[in-house]
Amino acid sequence: MLVRNIFFAVVLAVAPVSSAFASGGDTPTPPSQSWQFEEGLFGMYGTYDKAALQRGYKIYREVCSSCHSMKRIYFRNLEALGYNENQIKAIAAEYTVEDGPNEEGDMFDRTAIPSDAFISPFANDNAAKFANGGALPPDLSLITKARANGSNYVYALLTGYEEAPHGADLAQGQHWNKYFAGHKLSMAPPLMDGQVTYEDGTPETLEQYSRDIVQFLTWAADPHMEARKKAGFRVLVFLILFAGIMYAVKKRTWADLH
Repeated sequence: MLVRNIFFAVVLAVAPVSSAFASGGDTPTPPSQSWQFEEGLFGMYGTYDKAALQRGYKIYREVCSSCHSMKRIYFRNLEALGYNENQIKAIAAEYTVEDGPNEEGDMFDRTAIPSDAFISPFANDNAAKFANGGALPPDLSLITKARANGSNYVYALLTGYEEAPHGADLAQGQHWNKYFAGHKLSMAPPLMDGQVTYEDGTPETLEQYSRDIVQFLTWAADPHMEARKKAGFRVLVFLILFAGIMYAVKKRTWADLH
């Protein structure tokens, strides 16, 4: 009885604290979205939608890459999105990278190749801060892992811009986002209806853009998800079969004692 009372006391004491952390004070919890990569029990059957990944990459190239880097992703990784070797070479060739030193000890510029990482929009963090009013745009390579409730949070952030409530004090260059802690965000709304052209007929809306870029960023943060789930499923099947075999052996071994 004493142990049970202590248990309920701890639960009641911790519950309000947990709720406050989950909601972030006056910041609403991002609504859960339906994602193909989370389908099935515990996301066991989830897979990436390659068409959505390609659309998300298009949004990153045309919109996000002007401020945000993705230093952990290489052009050759685009093969996982369904691009072939020639397409990847053509994409990489659109960029220039600094290389060297050469035999004379000088750095030089060359055309990017598939083995190069995505090109960062700024030479260093100080240049990025200077160009963005003192705010450092985060690298997006692992953004969905670096934020709690990552995929849902990024989607909510992209679609959560709204007019600041009456009396809110916004500094110059700040924007109101209901899902951002503190609500005051230096990043202007990056997406709007009709901003990016889709060749496959997919609706060109803020919500669709946000879903596509979130799926691309989720893949970037966890590119081996599908292989991991397949391996996990095989292991699970093996363990179930092994448990059945061992149970049958146990029954046969000890049958005579009954």
